Amino acid sequence: MENKNKFVYTQSLDEAKIIQQELRNQVITTDKLQNVNYVAGVDVGFQDNYKMTKAAVAILKFPSLELVESQTALVPTTFPYIPGFLSFREIPALLKAIEKLTIIPDIILCDGQGIAHPRRLGIASHLGVLIDIPTIGVAKSLLTGKHEEIPLEKGSWKPLIDQEEIIGAVLRSRTNVKPIYVSIGHKISLPTALDYVMACLTKYRLPETTRWADKLASDKSLN
Repeated sequence: MENKNKFVYTQSLDEAKIIQQELRNQVITTDKLQNVNYVAGVDVGFQDNYKMTKAAVAILKFPSLELVESQTALVPTTFPYIPGFLSFREIPALLKAIEKLTIIPDIILCDGQGIAHPRRLGIASHLGVLIDIPTIGVAKSLLTGKHEEIPLEKGSWKPLIDQEEIIGAVLRSRTNVKPIYVSIGHKISLPTALDYVMACLTKYRLPETTRWADKLASDKSLN
């Protein structure tokens, strides 16, 4: 992408809005997948009273979900916490971690939204367009849109709708546990995104990709 840095580093909210409007037009919402041998999770944590951003990427073999590579990066935090603009706070560190990888993932599951976003460019879509890799947004909470009640059984889901547009799916990833919010990031359709999220689930609410990335970003143990 020409002059990629302008889509990554900004401290201006007005400029961030313009970037989101520009990049949303580059999001591909159909399947552009090759053979999927490796899936990745990405997440960030913060240190030194949020002055530093620690990004982590975990590569898992698919479909066994065995961890085969992980990388982290620590960079200064340059963008404030503003809901709807978290990608500008997190992507600089994520790109540094991804640059260290020796295995290139076939799909990346992001801890955040894809097009289930007021301007249709959450972190999964933003990252996917920048690095040209299929991405899926897997968020723990609702940012925008409405949905019907979800059955309590694992695997149940309902469309997430905003302004009469289906922007994602609300998925019961574990029976009797709060749902997660799945949306297209880039180069993948919603049905395919749901299939891969389900394939990355074990007995927990969150996919193994997210659990590993969260552990690495926050220095927690995985249990």
